[in-house]
Amino acid sequence: MIASDLDAAGHQVAAWQAAGETVVFTNGCFDILHAGHVRYLNAARALGQRLVVGLNSDDSVRGLKGPGRPINAEADRAEVLDGLRAVDMVVLFATPTATPVIEVLRPQIYAKGGDYRPETLPEAPAVHAGGGRIALLPFLEGRSTTGIVQRLASPDTTVPVPTE
Repeated sequence: MIASDLDAAGHQVAAWQAAGETVVFTNGCFDILHAGHVRYLNAARALGQRLVVGLNSDDSVRGLKGPGRPINAEADRAEVLDGLRAVDMVVLFATPTATPVIEVLRPQIYAKGGDYRPETLPEAPAVHAGGGRIALLPFLEGRSTTGIVQRLASPDTTVPVPTE
């Protein structure tokens, strides 16, 4: 499901938690979905019974990635994520970090890729204040939207193509 707004998402998460389900939250741009994303989302879902994905809005992606991004509009990115078996809910957010979303949802687990460190995550204080914990998941080397964009922009260059 794609949440209509943050309040609706908060009510749904609270209902899942009241039913004894562990809610895992993660966030990102998810601009061009690739195998690294799918493996990561499946691993995040395995940590609990419900997975909520915070999705950066188009303006937020531009602020993080630059004027050429996103490649896909937020509505399309949300629909693709919502179509994945691992994902229970998608919540759009326009802020530079997911902190305001975490403050409302209060997930038990905040999952991020292994290329992050808990001490560098701006969302960490909100996670801990809500009684949650941070889980770092394996990073699939060679898989990134930026790499895909580079290969598309320069097909004659030797940007490595992942083989695994």
